[in-house]
Amino acid sequence: MSPRPSITSSKGPDNGWSVVRQVAPYLWPRDNRSARVRVVFALCFMVLAKLISVSAPYFYKLAVDALSGSTADRPEMLLVFGAIGLTVAYGLARLMTNGFQQLRDAIFAPVGQSALRKLALQTFEHIHALSLRYHLTRKTGGLSRIIERGVKGVAFLLNVLLFGIFPLILELGMILIILWNAFGLSYLMVVAGTIATYVLYTFKVTEWRVKIRKEMNDQDNDANQKAVDSLLNYETVKYFNADSREIARYDTAMAAYEKAAVKTEYSLALLNFGQSFFITSGLVAVMVLAGFAVQNGSMTVGDFVMVNAYMIQITMPLNFLGSMYRNIRQSMVDMEEMFELLGQPAEVIDAPNATALKVTGGALEFKDVDFAYDPERPILNGLNLSVPAGKKVAVVGPSGAGKSTIGRMLFRFYDIAGGSLSIDGQDVRDVTQKSLHAAIGVVPQDTVLFNDTVLYNIAYGKDNATHDEIIAAAKKAQIHDFIMELPLGYETQVGERGLKLSGGEKQRVGIARTLLKDPPILLLDEATSALDTQTERDILGALKAAGEGRTVITIAHRLSTVADADEIIVLEKGHVIERGTHEVLLEKHGKYSAMWAAQAEDRDAAA
Repeated sequence: MSPRPSITSSKGPDNGWSVVRQVAPYLWPRDNRSARVRVVFALCFMVLAKLISVSAPYFYKLAVDALSGSTADRPEMLLVFGAIGLTVAYGLARLMTNGFQQLRDAIFAPVGQSALRKLALQTFEHIHALSLRYHLTRKTGGLSRIIERGVKGVAFLLNVLLFGIFPLILELGMILIILWNAFGLSYLMVVAGTIATYVLYTFKVTEWRVKIRKEMNDQDNDANQKAVDSLLNYETVKYFNADSREIARYDTAMAAYEKAAVKTEYSLALLNFGQSFFITSGLVAVMVLAGFAVQNGSMTVGDFVMVNAYMIQITMPLNFLGSMYRNIRQSMVDMEEMFELLGQPAEVIDAPNATALKVTGGALEFKDVDFAYDPERPILNGLNLSVPAGKKVAVVGPSGAGKSTIGRMLFRFYDIAGGSLSIDGQDVRDVTQKSLHAAIGVVPQDTVLFNDTVLYNIAYGKDNATHDEIIAAAKKAQIHDFIMELPLGYETQVGERGLKLSGGEKQRVGIARTLLKDPPILLLDEATSALDTQTERDILGALKAAGEGRTVITIAHRLSTVADADEIIVLEKGHVIERGTHEVLLEKHGKYSAMWAAQAEDRDAAA
């Protein structure tokens, strides 16, 4: 992948220039000569458009003078072209201005869209690089809004940087010079004062509106989060007959958004009226000066029309300046959270000299491992656990003992706080995460599926998997026959998060895609917990066959599913309190034996 501009957090509106510095490199990508050439041509056409635009009122003046008989100055021009020709020249100037602007936009479009694509890709990639801790605390609805508004804000800023600020200054500067040269200092002073007052008023009011816009964004995020959360938990809402509660909760959030949005509209109306007042005042003042000049004969009617045309021409860039600055500040607010997101450091990263994991047998070693999600509540305390290559080891224990945490440490969702964790003698912190993840297959307790077809979800286990490989994995997971009974077979849509399938069906799809991955190390985290007894037996047979020649860690609550393990580890409060085979542990009459007896009573009662 080609190098990309670095983006860091730029919290707060006072860091606007920091945001500009981060976005600007997308306009001049060092790794793309074609894009830079397009930028140069776009700028050239932009300058041409402004030069022609500024010259257009002069042709208008000459045409009016010709029609009104005011031909004392520049008679040779009027004789050559005549009033009709000058009118046509004025029309052509306006047409060419628009044509060069459209050509400018067409040339720049690939550059702008490429920049947005890179930024969206960088944001998406960064979110995936963030730790599990971040993703467990994020709110999906608010996150999607942040990205959407942030990318739109960058799109606007890219265009403003290239085609907004510079051409605006260029156009205003040329008009001021023309007015000064053609009509005198008094006109320059009035117009310059109008521009200065307009700009100052716009900046001040817009800064006030930024705070209101931030409040509106916060309320919008809150309302969207509540909506998404409610829809994702549709079944729970129905279970507790909470439709009215959810609607009221959403309405409360929308009411707060409505209040902030109304304040935004009020402030916008005040800003627009003030801008119109200053522009109109300047226009009237200049036209009064020009009117007196026409009366005393120092200006022609054409001069009067030209002054009017230039004042109207100033109105357009000034209005653009007002909306541009307003939108820049609003875009800064919109981008602020996205840049904070991009500045969020990844908790787990590859070491500078990380190498690819080389699995020779799949032996696992936890040595004096300490870990805590919260420093006040340690989960693993000096854990020592060895899993020989090609063996099946089960980890059991009460809830909160740290069973699932072992799997998260192994997959490196989190880094251990103390000790070491190695695979075939290689510390997992010294190898690349990509190679580590490729070596471990995980079947979690709750399989979540993509909102796509059954085929897509199984094929997710292996990039570019063949159709035969997918079918074989489905058969091993005891789900092929079920899929073939569906109206669309493997093309059946599973719904969001796989809600169209039962818990057992989702779990078997998850097992199938892990079998398709065919990793040297298997981690089964309550992999059969959602299955009925018969299906569980079938799956256990398939998993046992899949585990042949591989290292398998099984995290289980049902002890009957791990009785055939080569070794069973009993955890309690992050410590290994017992270990051995099923038979050995039963003979010890310890914790495992008590758990087995309790579950046996439950099985008898259920029977």
